Amino acid sequence: MSTLAPLRLLREPWNTSESNQSNATAGAGGAWCQGLDVPNELFLTLGLVSLVENLLVVAAILKNRNLHSPMYYFICCLAVSDMLVSVSNLAETLFMLLMEHGVLVIRASVIRHMDKVINMLICSSVVSSLSFLGVIAVDRYITIFYALRYHSIMTLQRAMVTMASVWLASTVSSTVFITYYHNNAILLCLIGFFLFVLVLMLVLYIHMFALARHHLRSISSQQKQPTVYRSSSLKGAFTLTILLGVFFICWGPFFFYLILIVTCPTNPFCTCFFSYFNLFLILIVCNSVVDPLIYAFRSQELRRTLWEVVLCSW
Repeated sequence: MSTLAPLRLLREPWNTSESNQSNATAGAGGAWCQGLDVPNELFLTLGLVSLVENLLVVAAILKNRNLHSPMYYFICCLAVSDMLVSVSNLAETLFMLLMEHGVLVIRASVIRHMDKVINMLICSSVVSSLSFLGVIAVDRYITIFYALRYHSIMTLQRAMVTMASVWLASTVSSTVFITYYHNNAILLCLIGFFLFVLVLMLVLYIHMFALARHHLRSISSQQKQPTVYRSSSLKGAFTLTILLGVFFICWGPFFFYLILIVTCPTNPFCTCFFSYFNLFLILIVCNSVVDPLIYAFRSQELRRTLWEVVLCSW
């Protein structure tokens, strides 16, 4: 077993048998269709790094009162989502390594129950990560286009309700997905949600950057300097665009994998793509590793607090 249990249930398209897949793979393209064998130790290492990084981000936001705002609360929730990926990855990988070396012997029924729990964790993290990226984008949009009314629109109470709603919806949807994952309609809903959030963020960011370009032209014509508030807001929008790009690169191949499962599960070339499932998993875990680095380097306040946390200056 060399793949993560939470996503292993998607590794084999359910409209074709294992023998048919292997025959199609053999006839589709030789060496490049042999797949990628990723050692469990790599999953374990990336999971540990991601867990530590995201814990630091959460600790920094909780420590610094200047970061107690809806924007950073949403970022904190995104970090928690990444931590779920790390925890599920670490738990599953540790159990696999212990079982492979004969240190731990677990009954098959217990393993199935463990798989279901980890499945729910990883699926909840997927939906919540997507949701909070969309929520953060909307928050930045309100900050820029409704600056004078922002605090009346995005109150702390509304932020809390939003976060609770996202976590509740993520938990319910992950339960439905794990229960009915063989149904193509469920996969289509997941793919549709992914595309909806991407389109939403792209539209919002394009509008924000159009405003930024107009603003800079206006400043250039008037020979004035931009306000600190507007400059920081546009910097925040650029940071979130980087987050969106990283998320798309890391999660895009996996969602493309889901599309192929629905559209061409028995096609030889699709089967070749399926053989690189481990690579898609590595990219997913890498997303959880990269996100905290972007927060630290793009936010001066958060970067300073992270150093305080690391140096234990509480």
